[in-house]
Amino acid sequence: MKIVSMILTTCVYLVMALDFCLILRYNLHMFQLNGYKNKEHFPWLKKNAGKQRLLWVLLIACILYTVLRFFADREIPGKGLLLAVLAVICWYYNYLRRQKAKKKLNYTARVKRLIVTNCLLVIVAGLIAFFSAGEALLCLILSLCLVLEPLLIMLANLVNKPVEKAVNRYYIRDAQKMLRANPDLQIIGITGSYGKTSMKFFLGALLQEKYNTLITPESYNTPMGIVKTIRGQLKPSHEIFVCEMGARHVGDIKEICDIVHPRHGIITSVGPQHLETFFSIENIVKTKFELADVLPKDGLLFLNGDNELVREKGREYKAVYFGTGNDESGYRATDISYSELGTTFTVHTPDGETETFQTRLIGSHNLIDLLGAIAAAHTLGVPLSDMKVAVRRIQPVPHRLQLIERGGVTIIDDAFNSNPVGSKAAVETLAMFRGERILVTPGMVELGKEEERYNFEFGTYAADCCDAIILVGKKRTKPIADGVRSKGFPKEKLILTDTLEEAMQAAYAIPTEEHRYILLENDLPDNY
Repeated sequence: MKIVSMILTTCVYLVMALDFCLILRYNLHMFQLNGYKNKEHFPWLKKNAGKQRLLWVLLIACILYTVLRFFADREIPGKGLLLAVLAVICWYYNYLRRQKAKKKLNYTARVKRLIVTNCLLVIVAGLIAFFSAGEALLCLILSLCLVLEPLLIMLANLVNKPVEKAVNRYYIRDAQKMLRANPDLQIIGITGSYGKTSMKFFLGALLQEKYNTLITPESYNTPMGIVKTIRGQLKPSHEIFVCEMGARHVGDIKEICDIVHPRHGIITSVGPQHLETFFSIENIVKTKFELADVLPKDGLLFLNGDNELVREKGREYKAVYFGTGNDESGYRATDISYSELGTTFTVHTPDGETETFQTRLIGSHNLIDLLGAIAAAHTLGVPLSDMKVAVRRIQPVPHRLQLIERGGVTIIDDAFNSNPVGSKAAVETLAMFRGERILVTPGMVELGKEEERYNFEFGTYAADCCDAIILVGKKRTKPIADGVRSKGFPKEKLILTDTLEEAMQAAYAIPTEEHRYILLENDLPDNY
């Protein structure tokens, strides 16, 4: 019996160690996706408690193990039960690890520090237990550490907070030193509820016609992402730095501005994005215009005149507007013609100059972002005529109304994210194509208490523009389905699926003799 007990004990600790690694990895991944912020991660844990419900089974197994060992004097059955539960947990978290992630866990220096601190917390708890009551209590405490691992990561983050602040301060000061060493560098900040990444890439391509330009890569728009760009890519030869600025809380834009001190600014839009953390549209407006508030007197502010919230707040500032409206004081796009091949439009400048452009981009919101880039580049000295070829060469930003031909099927990839304005524009873009128009979407997220209403409205827009609608996630997409049905949409053309794979199979299986156009509107991040 003693040998059996030793073998069981060894197996329990081995599987426990493997479980710890797998549970830690999964929760670190989710914590990273939630921006390393405890106040955002804890609500996520509560909302997604079902994904880790097996840990509650482990808690029950711990209690039974304690009863069987200490009160019934039956050590082997207790450890056998615990080992069985640990083995099931090992299989489950390994299954989660093997799932294809849209954004994989990035083992940054911060993640490595969190791993070290987390391990130290578990080791300290284990040593206290062992020296207090021996191996029996050690097994129980380590099992409880596994149960509490989702919370231990948050504790490790609190412990590391002073270190992270010190590290960030060092990197920020180093980046600021590099910016001061290049006093002639013009820094352009771009922010908005949506469109800022596209605007950044468009503007960078146009400014490159005259200036040596650096832009923040991909979706780098956080303070440390921008600092990383400066420290890793900024050179003395750069003349303009285009800096995308993201925000999820009031004060986030000002924090970035305090680092880079932009000379010019562009606000692409204001709308109900990240309402879960902003709580109100008023807070979003205030945050986006933090960029306008810090610009120097000789700085330029470019505003989207088609956006009502931007236009209303913009009255408080001296600004250059761009849009498709009739504002004679800004840059206007007229004679707009959309087709499957792209968009043709004419730009009118404030001084009366005009030029006609052709672009491969589709969608009204892409046009507005491109127009804003043209306005900024022209104001900074790039002639309209010099931009014609560059505009024609501009490619859609990946996953933002990107056309992809796949074996006789056209995929319109708008899967990067979704918002009430962008989703409406996307289905309206789909409507202009001639063929079988199919929408595949899981709906919109991070809209707070208004999420259900906005998704319902999205369903009504989609019903007017699509021949078939395939929803991913039967429970989450119920508001969209209700909106679709409210428009009398054919029942057989509304398809509910559980996964994107099922949705794509259904899209290809729809009988049609026409060319198939499939719009992928949003792709939820891994933490959803």
